Amino acid sequence: MSSAVVLQDVRKTHGQVVAVDHVSLNIVSGEFFSILGPSGSGKSTLLRLIAGLDSPDSGTIVIQQRIVNSDPPHIRPVNMVFQQYALFPHLTVFDNIAFGLKMRRQTGTAIRMAVEQMATLVRLEGKLQRFPAQLSGGEQQRVALARALVNRPVVLLLDEPMAALDQQLRQDMHVELKRIQHEVKATFICVTHQQDEALLLSDRIGVMVAGKLLQVGTPQEIYERPVSSTVAKFIGLSNSLSGTITCVEKDVCWIESEHYSPLVARCSSSLEPGPALLLVRPERVHLAIDQPQPEYQNTLSAVVHHRAFYGNEVFYQCRLGNGTIWTARVPIAEDQSRPLVIGQTLYLQWAAHEGFVLPH
Repeated sequence: MSSAVVLQDVRKTHGQVVAVDHVSLNIVSGEFFSILGPSGSGKSTLLRLIAGLDSPDSGTIVIQQRIVNSDPPHIRPVNMVFQQYALFPHLTVFDNIAFGLKMRRQTGTAIRMAVEQMATLVRLEGKLQRFPAQLSGGEQQRVALARALVNRPVVLLLDEPMAALDQQLRQDMHVELKRIQHEVKATFICVTHQQDEALLLSDRIGVMVAGKLLQVGTPQEIYERPVSSTVAKFIGLSNSLSGTITCVEKDVCWIESEHYSPLVARCSSSLEPGPALLLVRPERVHLAIDQPQPEYQNTLSAVVHHRAFYGNEVFYQCRLGNGTIWTARVPIAEDQSRPLVIGQTLYLQWAAHEGFVLPH
């Protein structure tokens, strides 16, 4: 598959702060790629470097097999949707979408046809004569998308595109954004700090922390096989337990902790005995009330500390013997058949393949 954007050892500083720290990345044509990271991780700076709004201190940026380091933004085959959309409040929806085409001196007929086509794509038919203030947040975002896409960019850059929307609108726009990307067949590069957004939208994700690109992979790869505890803790909830690896056999290891019997879990085959961190996702934790179930290799005794209702699931926080709090996610139907009470003693169990161990 061809590459849309290639970054080769790109570095960018702001004064004494290293915003992008020797990042190399290959983004495939037609994929939805998300750059995920906390505030200040350098992800928006990386997007601005691709757009040409900032210049790298070193390294190479390639778009469609062309080095673009010295190309100004309007020369690059990219367009950008900003966090606050940056719509022109005094222009109608039609004129906002048409703005880039007018700058390129397109004819009136060509502009009208292109704008109407984009309005249909983003489902804004009948609202072309309205002004941005007359639109909902989701509709304003669609105008921004249409304005960016009407010039047919090879790459569309999205900087926190859902940040200004409430939860329900975000969920609706997730579906719309994937539909639009599928129809226009462009490469989308999206910056976000929302884990669920990255997991739902992306073909691949790059996790960025403190200017460094820590891991690139599919949502499932990053969620199930994180390369570090930093990545694991940033992608979804994780229960953790510190211990010492005593034995490694292929991709399975045994870990001992001060208060518990030896536990067994997945690990990298290159991992060696020594300090380690055991991680188990809450949905992998099985609850046993009366006695441990024999089909699970790992068991911890705990006491129910807190119960939280989340629609189709119940979250139980359970206190281990050493005071550590672990969380278990239980389907509501299962919980209704055997509800637990605060202070109740139970067992937390999981199979060897349901946990993973990383160096600590």
